[in-house]
Amino acid sequence: MKKIILGIVAFTLIVSCKNEKKQNIQEVEITDTVLADNEGDVIEIEEVTPVKEKKMHWSYEGESGPEHWSEIEKNSDCDGKYQSPINIIDVNAKTDIELKALDIHYSTKTQIHDVVNNGHSIQYNFEEGDYIMFKGMRYDVKQIHFHESSEHTIDGVRYPMVIHMVHMNKNKEFVVIAIMVKEGSNSAPFDFLEKYLPIHKGESKSIKKPFDLNKNLPNNRGYYTYTGSLTTPPCTEGVHWFIFKDPITVSLEQLKVLQRLMPHNNYRNEQPLNDRIIRKTK
Repeated sequence: MKKIILGIVAFTLIVSCKNEKKQNIQEVEITDTVLADNEGDVIEIEEVTPVKEKKMHWSYEGESGPEHWSEIEKNSDCDGKYQSPINIIDVNAKTDIELKALDIHYSTKTQIHDVVNNGHSIQYNFEEGDYIMFKGMRYDVKQIHFHESSEHTIDGVRYPMVIHMVHMNKNKEFVVIAIMVKEGSNSAPFDFLEKYLPIHKGESKSIKKPFDLNKNLPNNRGYYTYTGSLTTPPCTEGVHWFIFKDPITVSLEQLKVLQRLMPHNNYRNEQPLNDRIIRKTK
C-alpha cells in the first residue's frame, strides 16, 4: 500500500449529522504531523513543536548595524528625512545674533541614581533636579551617555569621544546637549564618574551620590543648533540639538576606561542634512 505524507496539518474537523428533531456535532482538533495511506487511514502521528523566530536586535556593525536599523525597528523613524548626527560645516552655519546662552539650571545637589551598561553605551541616570529652560518649557536631565568616537563632526573632524546629555519635557520631547571630548589633561569629574566602573554588559550599579554637571561643560558655551533625531533606535525626530563648539579634555587613561566597556566605534554615521539650517552663536 503506497503511503503519502500529508505534512503538518492544523485543522478543526466538524462532522455534523442533522435531522428534523436533533443535531449532533463532533469536533476534532489535530495539530501534529500526520502520515496516512492512500485510503485516508491515519497510520502515524508525530508531535511537532513550533519554532519561534528570534527578533534581531540593533547594533553598530554587520547585519544589525545602522544601515539596517529601519529594517529591524519597523515602527521607528530611522529612515526619516531629518536624522542625526550630521557634519557641521562652520562656514555654512548661519550666525544668529538672537541666540542666547543656554538657560541651564544644574544643581550641585542633584544625584546620579545609577550607572548602566546597556550594551550600547555607558549611561548614568539622574534623579530629578537638573534641567534647562527652552522655549518656555522645562526639560529635565534624564541621563548622560558616551559615544566613541563622536557622532556629530565639525568640519569633518570626529572627536575621540562625545557626551550626550539627554533632557525631556512633560510632553516627552527631547533636547540633547553634545559635549565633544579630546585627549588632554586629567578631568576630575571623569574620575568621579569612573570610580563606579567597570560594570559588565547588562549590569547596573546604584550610585545615589550628587554630581555637578556644570563641571563637564566647556568654559566657552558657544554652540551650534538644529533639529534632528535621536541617534539610536527608534531614531525619534523632532529632537533639538545643541552642540558646543569647544571640547573638554580628559586624559588618555580616562578615555580608555570607557572605551574598554563600550562597543568599538559605537556611533552612527553622518546623515543627510536635506533642507535643514544649522544656526550658531556669534
